[in-house]
Amino acid sequence: MIEPSLDRGQGRSARPGPTRILLVEDDAGMQRIVSEHFAGHDVDVTPAANRAEAEQRLTEGGFDLVVLDLRLGSENGLDLLRDLRARSDLPVIITTGHRRDEIDRVIGLELGADDYLVKPYGLRELLARVRVVLRRAEVAAAPGRGQESGKESHRSRFGGWVLDRRRRRLTNPAGADVALSKGEYALLVAFLDAPQRPLSREHLLQATRVHEDVFDRSIDVQILRLRRKLEVDPSAPRLIVTERGVGYVLATAVEKL
Repeated sequence: MIEPSLDRGQGRSARPGPTRILLVEDDAGMQRIVSEHFAGHDVDVTPAANRAEAEQRLTEGGFDLVVLDLRLGSENGLDLLRDLRARSDLPVIITTGHRRDEIDRVIGLELGADDYLVKPYGLRELLARVRVVLRRAEVAAAPGRGQESGKESHRSRFGGWVLDRRRRRLTNPAGADVALSKGEYALLVAFLDAPQRPLSREHLLQATRVHEDVFDRSIDVQILRLRRKLEVDPSAPRLIVTERGVGYVLATAVEKL
């Protein structure tokens, strides 16, 4: 297990120097190629061939991002991703060996991966993806001007529920905390930003950062899981309602607190 010393939300903004990524990959040749290419672009790569090595490296801290192969010999990289995401918001890019591994990619994204690549991938594309994900993480972590001045609300109430975006905390009408996966959280934020407006599946795919060629029905799966947490009766939803021919709508007003 990854030790709790791995800080949630740890990022490179608190530490100068080159970008550091953990490459969890059991192919020694791929480790070498990626390390050599990234070294020329001010990115330090630490390789790990299996879950045990990866967990040891992660306890040492100081990484900005993880590139995780979902096929680590006889091991399943999803287990490492699940464990990592339970303890940290460290950005993760998953890689898979075949396009037919679609189910694993979708599960990986729903568990909180930030992006994915299918092998064989180009080194320049991998580097570009790393930079995009890191920029996205820095923007998400940076407070806005309104937040700095204390004028912008970070809490929203809807149908008795309260979402605290600063703490990423959802509270039900009874006052109890309800855990959300990264995908569920992003989906809920998209609805709260556009209450009582029909949102297309394409819009929701973009809002949750699911990669563009993941099949469209993955949004329906995320909606179902979010409904199970929000609705009294998920089979007869009253908060997140299907808008036939369009997508979905948050059918309640949102109050900024």
